Amino acid sequence: MITYIKGEITFKTPTFIVVETGGLGYHINISLHTYTQIEKMERVKILTHLQIKEDSHTLYGFAEADERTLFVQLISVSGIGTSTAQVLLSAMNPDELKSAIISEDLVAFKRVKGVGPKTAKRIILDLKDKVMKESGDTGLTFSPQDNTVRDEALSALVTLGYNRIQVQKVLNKILKQQSGISSVEALVRVALKQMSG
Repeated sequence: MITYIKGEITFKTPTFIVVETGGLGYHINISLHTYTQIEKMERVKILTHLQIKEDSHTLYGFAEADERTLFVQLISVSGIGTSTAQVLLSAMNPDELKSAIISEDLVAFKRVKGVGPKTAKRIILDLKDKVMKESGDTGLTFSPQDNTVRDEALSALVTLGYNRIQVQKVLNKILKQQSGISSVEALVRVALKQMSG
């Protein structure tokens, strides 16, 4: 298995790059997320996943290990091919995708071309536990202020005896829907209402 390729980028588009190393040019498919990370680079060390089929050997490249892990997890879901996985990782960055899976955000998936509600539900069902195990508390994208408020509200609610995973889900949902919440007290109050309702 080819784990990474290090060399000079001789050709670059938002969907694939050609990396030359040892006199060979490797065609590597990439997501938009990876493209934005390597856009200004001339040389690169790109993490890879090699997919072998009867009629083709295809390389997929990633700027970060996190994205490669998500890609491999996505293609393990029944009905998700490499092109759908790439579209998902182009439409959302790894943190946004993890957040959408953990918080079961079907609306976020709706915005991705070619991913219907059935497919989104299958992704959530198959990957939620895996993603949560790997992410724990980290890896969800909110503004720094949201993060502090969220963390404090999380520990307050866990102290009150609520289930940590359930609380995380509720807080993520609230912060997505009500961006105006800026105090821990307000967030805790809204969360309590939702969890007791």
